[in-house]
Amino acid sequence: MKILFANKFFYHKGGSETVLFQERKYLFDRNVSVVDFSMDDQRNVYSEYAGHFVSHIDYKNSTGFYNKLKNGVNFISSSEAVNKLEKLIVQEKPDIAHLHNIYHQLTPSIISLLKKHNVKVILTLHDYKLICPGYIALNNGNICDACKGKHFWKPFTKNCQASIPQGMQLMLEAYWHKWRGSYNNVDCFIAPSEFMANMISRRVGCDKIRILHNGIDVEKYQPTYNDSGYGLYIGRISNEKGIRTLLDALDLINESIDMNIVGTGPLYNELKKRGGKAKFLGYKTGQALYDIIANSSFVVVPSEWYENCSMAVLEAMAMGKPVIGSNIGGIPEQVEDNKSGLLFEMGNSDDLASKMQFLIQKPDLRLQYGMAARQKLEREYSLQNHCSNLLEIYNQLLS
Repeated sequence: MKILFANKFFYHKGGSETVLFQERKYLFDRNVSVVDFSMDDQRNVYSEYAGHFVSHIDYKNSTGFYNKLKNGVNFISSSEAVNKLEKLIVQEKPDIAHLHNIYHQLTPSIISLLKKHNVKVILTLHDYKLICPGYIALNNGNICDACKGKHFWKPFTKNCQASIPQGMQLMLEAYWHKWRGSYNNVDCFIAPSEFMANMISRRVGCDKIRILHNGIDVEKYQPTYNDSGYGLYIGRISNEKGIRTLLDALDLINESIDMNIVGTGPLYNELKKRGGKAKFLGYKTGQALYDIIANSSFVVVPSEWYENCSMAVLEAMAMGKPVIGSNIGGIPEQVEDNKSGLLFEMGNSDDLASKMQFLIQKPDLRLQYGMAARQKLEREYSLQNHCSNLLEIYNQLLS
């Protein structure tokens, strides 16, 4: 068996890359042949296939009419990606192509090429791109499902990107791949949550969708049921993550509480100046991040978009920490309300404040919830289960 992984980033950038490298390592460790296809970047990890990667593309900083026109076309369909991938396919002859985040830099045009060479295609759904051209189902910060997997003119007419040209480009991209039937050539769509599976079923037949939860290495993350009395937020400092709601909720709490904010993003400098009970720690990784989670009392995930299968929630569960999460998207599948954590109404700072204050006053309940969270993780979200089930999907496709 030979597996080709395709993802536009080949360094540890976000959740989709975490999943990619987990799966890739699992296959390597079992002597399964792995081929890489991605975009050139100085931050990339080593790959013997780097010579086949597409050139680095930075859509945000392109200048000059010709470059912008060229990038506008490549945004929809990359001829470079198709040409380079074809040479790689001919050379390596993979059995399965497992695609992760391929949009804009690699583009879905590679899917038809893979089918032309009789390669089975799997696409892991890290976002809502198939039903929302803007991929995160938001319209100027508000939850939106107007496109419903077919009304792809809406980004242009509703101006949900706050940019008419960008809305038009997303519209053209969606209709181009619908006309080309790009996604019709996918053999299996992997949904990390039941919520994602239900959303994508608006466009894709349920017989092609498999639910496969993201996984965490249960040996690497050991639970720590003692805590140092502080709450914790881990993630991007941006509006869709609900960070403003969290800060508003902190202002409503009469109890003495420290809240550590880990991460960076477009709102970091603005919100850091706000002061209050939140302590902004910036970006953390490795042992430093591990220790911060281990010593926390609970983790808050106040997202105001459709989270899929949140890695922040899984890391908290692995460390035996209760999660207070928005009752939206895939979060309620991960957090069992009043059993392994607490759910609150999305965007409701009063509700969030009451849930945080409740857990602050209940150390015994924090311990109970944290132990239940760890048990749920071991049952449903272990990396071993994720990877062994993935290997089973591979074998079923080939049989």
